[in-house]
Amino acid sequence: MRVLGVDPGTHRMGFGILDSDGRTHKLLICGTIRASSKDPIAKRLLHIFDHLQKNIQSYKPDVVALETLFFAKDIRAVERIGEARACAMLAASKEGIEVVEYAPTAVKKSVTGNGRAAKEQVQFMVKRLLNLKEAPALDASDALAIALCHIHSAKRKVLCTTT
Repeated sequence: MRVLGVDPGTHRMGFGILDSDGRTHKLLICGTIRASSKDPIAKRLLHIFDHLQKNIQSYKPDVVALETLFFAKDIRAVERIGEARACAMLAASKEGIEVVEYAPTAVKKSVTGNGRAAKEQVQFMVKRLLNLKEAPALDASDALAIALCHIHSAKRKVLCTTT
C-alpha cells in the first residue's frame, strides 16, 4: 500500500509518502510545501494544489490520508486549514484516489500511544518507526504520522476481517 499523508496548512503544508506491506514501511518522500503569506490566499491554494498534484502524479499513492478539522478559538485559522484540506481532497479526487480522514488525537495515539502527545513526541516516534537517521521537519513528521495512522488502521481492519 502506498499512502500520502497530508498535514494541511496554507503557509506550510506537510506531506509524506510511505510504502508499506503492513509490517515494514519505506519512506519515499516527505517535505513541506511553503506558500508566501504575502500572496493572496487563492494564489497560495493554487501553489499547494499544484505541488500536491505533482507528487500524486509522480508517486501514484493508493490513498490520501488527512487529519479531520479540530475546533479552535481562532475561526480564521480553522477556515484556512479547511481550505488547505480542500486542496488536498481535490488533488486526490482529480486523480481518482481515495481520501480518508483521521482525528488528530487518533493520529497521535496511533504513533505515540498518547492522543495528546506534543508535536516533538510525534516527530521522535515517526523517526523511530521509520528508522530514519534524521527527524523530518515538524510539518512533514505530522504528515508521516497521518500516513502511519492509516497504515495501522488498515492493518487492524485486515486482522478483524480475517479472524
